[in-house]
Amino acid sequence: MSALGLQTTDLTKRFGGLKATDGVSLDIAPGELHAIIGPNGAGKTTLINLLTGELRSDGGQIRIGSSDVTGKPIQQRVSLGLLRSYQITSIFDSFTVSENVCIAAMRKRGVRFAIWKPMSGDAELVGKARAIIERCRLGDVEHTVVANLAYGQRRQLEIAMALAAEPNILLLDEPMAGMSAAEGAGAIELLRSLKGQYTILLVEHDMHAVFSLADRISVLVYGKIVATGGIDEIRNHPDVRRAYLGDDEDA
Repeated sequence: MSALGLQTTDLTKRFGGLKATDGVSLDIAPGELHAIIGPNGAGKTTLINLLTGELRSDGGQIRIGSSDVTGKPIQQRVSLGLLRSYQITSIFDSFTVSENVCIAAMRKRGVRFAIWKPMSGDAELVGKARAIIERCRLGDVEHTVVANLAYGQRRQLEIAMALAAEPNILLLDEPMAGMSAAEGAGAIELLRSLKGQYTILLVEHDMHAVFSLADRISVLVYGKIVATGGIDEIRNHPDVRRAYLGDDEDA
């Protein structure tokens, strides 16, 4: 599949009297890695849930490529290639890394897997899974049972399984949360290798990762986009520093 753009126009979600997203407009180009940053409670996860269809908006529009998906169900958005890393990926802890990635690829084909039918007999499937596993730097644990993986490896497996489902647009909600410095560095390299091939919306608190990866950054504060721009523009934006980075931070 080819990368598609993602647009929102005046996207609004209310919880009682609170606007969790307040007229959010984004225009993410095909193949762009666009980061969303903001303090806790800014509405970032609500925004992701609106994009996937897990929440229904109270106003505004969402477009995937040329398709208006406002109010459309989750599966219709998935069929257009919009995937949240964990959305499709029910990880089976008692299966190996390879088996989990194969299952994700089979779901994309619309094939139901049977536990009693070995997947190893499908050379095309196994080859596709192996290529994705290598790309996600999981080759050393390809045949390891998932329950025995380190935390960072498990998060990388989530991305591998999403890639096996052939996304156009990949939504990543804090993929580096809880990772060690070494695991985070590996995740940054993985995401950097995906740039340009997929449209990626990254919600992340790790500012080193954001500034290392993003083509553009939008800052969400109290449900509103207060700034969108390139790395230097956002790094030096006075309102952004006050709202999120902190006036004293040497970013």
